[in-house]
Amino acid sequence: MTRNRIILVALSGSLGLILGAWAFQYIGGMAPCKMCLWQRWPHWAALAFGVLALALPWRGFPLAASLGAASSGAIAIFHTGVERGWWDGPSSCTSSGDIGALSPEQLMEQIMAAPLVRCDEVPWQMFGLSMASWNAVISFALAAIWIYAATRTVNR
Repeated sequence: MTRNRIILVALSGSLGLILGAWAFQYIGGMAPCKMCLWQRWPHWAALAFGVLALALPWRGFPLAASLGAASSGAIAIFHTGVERGWWDGPSSCTSSGDIGALSPEQLMEQIMAAPLVRCDEVPWQMFGLSMASWNAVISFALAAIWIYAATRTVNR
């Protein structure tokens, strides 16, 4: 397989993840949490570097795209841990711990400041894996494809 075809496969993967996320959001009515949105940005970077890689033969572009995909995978691993309760997530996106010591005013303030979509809940899963977990699996696979593309010689 030529370098450009490998790049097109990887580009399709990142674009597919973004389109899939949008489908869940706009067709499925599942609003994304903050960490879900964070996972999308590196794929946009991968797409940009991928387009550059198609146009220019420099090996650094597919490698930069691999960093984008791997970054999304790393964020997704962190998000999975937050969803599963393995570690705490950002306070702006998860529920806080003990509310027993709060006054009624503080409790009301906390309720009003709570995110609409929490990062520590699993809204959808398939085969026991959440969307964040699936993003991690696919993103790391895409990172490997990008690295493979970087090792190939340029032949259009």
